[in-house]
Amino acid sequence: MNTTIHRQLRTIFKNGSRTYFYSSLFFPDDVRDDVFALYSFVRTADDLVDQTPPQTARFRAFRKAYEQSLKGKTSNNVVIESFVRLQIKRKFDPVWVKSFLAAMERDLTQITYPTMKDSIAYMHGSAEVIGLMMSQILDLPHTAHTTARYLGRAMQYVNFIRDITEDNALGRTYFSQTELKKYHLPSLRKEDVITRRADFVAFLHAQIKQYEVWSKKGEEGYAFIPRRYLIPIKTANDLYSWTARKIAKQPMIVFEQKVKPSLARIIFTLLKNMILIP
Repeated sequence: MNTTIHRQLRTIFKNGSRTYFYSSLFFPDDVRDDVFALYSFVRTADDLVDQTPPQTARFRAFRKAYEQSLKGKTSNNVVIESFVRLQIKRKFDPVWVKSFLAAMERDLTQITYPTMKDSIAYMHGSAEVIGLMMSQILDLPHTAHTTARYLGRAMQYVNFIRDITEDNALGRTYFSQTELKKYHLPSLRKEDVITRRADFVAFLHAQIKQYEVWSKKGEEGYAFIPRRYLIPIKTANDLYSWTARKIAKQPMIVFEQKVKPSLARIIFTLLKNMILIP
């Protein structure tokens, strides 16, 4: 990969996710470059729809440029061109990319999800297909696909929990309305939660338990992953688990700060897994 392109993709990835970025540094060089190309693409699309106001026209231009690039037309966009080369090289199912872009476009218009089934459908496009693409990059067997989807879904659900304040600002609630009603919550806005604190704590603990169920199913896929790839993947997952545990202990913290592991914790977790993974 061209050094300038590599640096640009690296910067986008690093600015988008410290946990994923530092974990990915422990992949072999060729895999790491592919991971940079994947995450710079998905991060760019996600950032366009998450801005205030959402960059609708720019997102749709980005999507069109991707579709044209896939047909062989030059987009003059390093992120898109790198991803298309990756998609061809690693044989991504085009349906996966279509599902991802559809989920991102949904963020432009849909702000609530009636049922858990609807929330899971969104997570399929926004996270599960990323797990499938990672499986292709790592050349894992097709039998690993189910667990890759669960791991992607689980990590996304922690993001929903962690990012309640950010999503409130964007007017979005990814948790199902049926789940909110079960805990007598009219919304997840702080002013509503303050008057129903016990209900909110019970709601959040239930969501963390759901995350743990999906995460456990995803971890069954570790058996398919070679050690040199498992170290960074398990590290990222361990850090998401740490985030969930921290929020479980202090549920109201989601209104005070964005819970993220420090660089020291990331490095410690990486070193621990290097020692403990046989």
